Amino acid sequence: MRKIVCSSIMALAALAGCSSPPPMPPVAQVDINRFMGDWYVIAGIPSWPERKSFNAVESYALLPDGRIQTTFRYRHGSFDADLETMHPVGTVQPGTGNAIWGMQFIWPIQAEYVIAYLDDNYQQTIIGRSKRDYVWIMARTPSLPDADYAKLVDKVRELGYDTTQLRLVPQRWPDTKAP
Repeated sequence: MRKIVCSSIMALAALAGCSSPPPMPPVAQVDINRFMGDWYVIAGIPSWPERKSFNAVESYALLPDGRIQTTFRYRHGSFDADLETMHPVGTVQPGTGNAIWGMQFIWPIQAEYVIAYLDDNYQQTIIGRSKRDYVWIMARTPSLPDADYAKLVDKVRELGYDTTQLRLVPQRWPDTKAP
């Protein structure tokens, strides 16, 4: 009997180690037209290409077929670096209130993109992923009041992220090297 109990405990411990975090909770509803436009990346746990980004801006435009053309532009390493861009396409997942997208950088792979927080005025947002590997705090302005930023960091923590990994994205506008 003791062997069975020990084996059961070990099996449960192994399963607990393999468990994944709960799904990223999306906001209930996103007015997709209001969400379109420019969003400055204030801070995030960045993906590899954006780990040294400066003046990062993500722009969304609704395509006629309902997908979302995304343009992510940034300078890598300094304000004086050349402008880099990425052009993924977002696809809203049906039945999610427009809050969960598949973001396609390379066909056929779509990365999870969850609008986990959005203020009532569509001025501040948090984009996350269920894996809790990347997160972005974005705003319609290149900077935020300290109290607003602190509130958003608290929300990121509540979503299950290690906020010590957040990187503030340096923003300086006007962008003196803009084309």
